[in-house]
Order: sequence, then structure tokens, then C-alpha cells
Amino acid sequence: MSGEPGDELVVPTPGEPLPGSGVRIVVEYCKPCGFESTYLELASAVKEEYPGIEIESRLGGTGAFEIEINGQLVFSKLENGGFPYEKDLIEAIRRASSGEPLQKITNSRPPCVIL
Repeated sequence: MSGEPGDELVVPTPGEPLPGSGVRIVVEYCKPCGFESTYLELASAVKEEYPGIEIESRLGGTGAFEIEINGQLVFSKLENGGFPYEKDLIEAIRRASSGEPLQKITNSRPPCVIL
């Protein structure tokens, strides 16, 4: 680091766990519905913020886009009708990383309409 203002590079100390270590996310999604790209975008954003996180994907039923953090369902497209905002998922992961209780994400963005 050059010490210039604006330098924000954070390098973990050797032996220090990466952000998100110990948190496991499972995303179940409907591949025939075209939700794989949404999963890949979310997974990429999460990995960028929390490089130590474990993310698993599973194929789900029609219309499914369900997210579990450490075994707890935190988002359901089947219940909410849309997809989670990245910022809400990142906040849920932060809470899980800190050992705070998880809350269900109820805010959702509408699915994209392809014409």
C-alpha cells in the first residue's frame, strides 16, 4: 500500500479467517425458469464481499428461488414473488457472521420480464 488517501486494500493476517468463513448458504432455484443467471449474479456479489463463504446451489421446483443461511430459510421467492436485493442478502450474511439472529428477508425486487 502506498499510504495514499483512498487506499482501501484489506489483506487478512496469515491465519486469520476470510470474511464469511463459517457461513454456509444454499440457494435452491428453478433452472428451467431461467433463474440460474440470477443465482450466479448473487453468488458472485456475495463471494466478492465474503470470500470465505461457502455457497451451494441446488435445483428446485417450478418458480423456486429459496435461500438458506446456516440451515435457516431466509428468503423464498415462492412466498415473496420476486428476488432478494443483494444488499439485504449481504446484511443477512453479516448478521450470520457476527452470530446475530437471522431474520427473514421480506423485501424483494420483481423478476425481470423478457419479451
